[in-house]
Amino acid sequence: MPALDYLAAPGEAVTRADAIRVRRRGVELGWVVPRAQASSDSTCLARYWAAARPIYLADFVTTEVAEYSEHIAQGLRLMDAVLAGEDLEDILHGPPYAARLAPDFRLLPAGIDTGDEQEILRLDFDAYAGERLLAEDLWVKLSWLSFHPDDASLRFRFSFGIEGYENVAAHWHKQQLAARLTEAIFPESAIVSRNSFLRELLGSILPADDVAYVERIVYFNAPNGGAQFHQDVERGHLGVVFAQLHGRSLWLALSRQQLLQELAAFLRTSLSGLQAGAAERARLQALAGDAAELAAALEAGDDAVEAVLNRAPEFFAHLLRQGHGWLLEPGDLILLPQQNPEHCAWHSVFCADDFPGHALSFAIRERPADHQ
Repeated sequence: MPALDYLAAPGEAVTRADAIRVRRRGVELGWVVPRAQASSDSTCLARYWAAARPIYLADFVTTEVAEYSEHIAQGLRLMDAVLAGEDLEDILHGPPYAARLAPDFRLLPAGIDTGDEQEILRLDFDAYAGERLLAEDLWVKLSWLSFHPDDASLRFRFSFGIEGYENVAAHWHKQQLAARLTEAIFPESAIVSRNSFLRELLGSILPADDVAYVERIVYFNAPNGGAQFHQDVERGHLGVVFAQLHGRSLWLALSRQQLLQELAAFLRTSLSGLQAGAAERARLQALAGDAAELAAALEAGDDAVEAVLNRAPEFFAHLLRQGHGWLLEPGDLILLPQQNPEHCAWHSVFCADDFPGHALSFAIRERPADHQ
């Protein structure tokens, strides 16, 4: 998996054939080029995880991506059908999905969460063993990643219960059924979930005897799309594994501590290049000198800080020059520690091609002792 070097600012003339134009939701951030680099040093993985630093694993599932190529292609066809306006409920009632879902999962009438403007559709399922009901309120939620009219990125999220109100980690049985539902619709999920080498690796670096993959998300990041800077901390979970299956995604990823340090350093030295008023510049400079206030602004989603994180080409260039940029190609993984809000990896994602990619993002949790 290559690292990334900063090449040029937005609008500059670029002639290199391997140059990647980086933009998201209409914001031009510059040009980058890949630089060959191996996986994270295997002798340091446990230390990286303990420090909440991301771990990059080049070509870790390349063989599995080839083995599941037909399922990956089917997943891309599903994305195309949804973008073409076909109804997801109708699609899942037809081949090959109906046969995969039966007899374990029964699809209920579709619904929409009117409180979530990015939601396209939510489908609920009951899980059965024969005629015995195992669980209700399992669901897959299909959503846009943003409101930008030129961002066609899609997300399929699998879970259960009342979103945002329920401690999902407290319900091991339902988490496992939601995981099985993911694999019924996207069998390529097994690239991660059934990978014995990954399981052994995680067992060697995590504070857990054994792990499971839950709260699964299947991403289709489209050109001009991706995810803005965020963390994925959730109670009861240890972190996230992200696997690139098709296309490429560009990443900025670093620990929260590193992000705060880089943000403070940037604000102390590079404010002159920002498009901000005098009062806003003064406030950002004051934040740079107060670590606690800067951390609070980051967690609160302060508008001015958020603009620097996600829409300032100068800060994008700064993070790349400090070695925090990566290009994930099919078969590459990135592991993101998410121990707690103060000790986690923050990350920002971009589509690196002129066509949509396909990727998996699964939460990692410790497998209960009585289920190992």
